[in-house]
Amino acid sequence: MKIQTIYSVTAAKQKLVILFSSILITLFASCHVYSFKDVSIPPEVKTVKIGMIENKARYVDPQLAPQLRDRVEQKITGQTRLTRTNNDDAHYQISGYISENNITTAGISSQQAATNRLTIGVHIVFRNTLTAKTEEYDVSRNFDFSANLTRQQAENQLRDEILRNLSDEIFNRIFSNW
Repeated sequence: MKIQTIYSVTAAKQKLVILFSSILITLFASCHVYSFKDVSIPPEVKTVKIGMIENKARYVDPQLAPQLRDRVEQKITGQTRLTRTNNDDAHYQISGYISENNITTAGISSQQAATNRLTIGVHIVFRNTLTAKTEEYDVSRNFDFSANLTRQQAENQLRDEILRNLSDEIFNRIFSNW
């Protein structure tokens, strides 16, 4: 009788392990794991200076430029081995400005705007002081929102998505071989 009980417990544990493993495999199979394996920073590059991101767009959101600068800084210091500095002799120097902050109609329903689109554009200047090479990039992202929202409501609702997408794009343009 004890052998059959031990066998039942062991079989139950095996079934539980198989069930748990199946659940984990299913969960991981449906997830997208992103990594920055293509980040390429020469070994002699040690420091980065992240300068101001100004707001030169026609419409100025006073929070956007400093929050974007902070998000880019967090991403660089968190995902690279570079040390942030405020010195002008930093190996990498990054600065830029918000060049576009516009709203357009994206969708119409029953002769009225149903969806609006917020477009944010950023011009980035990237300087490598070790090679004396300067590159400039323009990144732009669109963010759709309900036409029932005011501009401020849409900006507040989309703020985290805007900052995440723009900082990812800036990071990838500078550090990845895409």
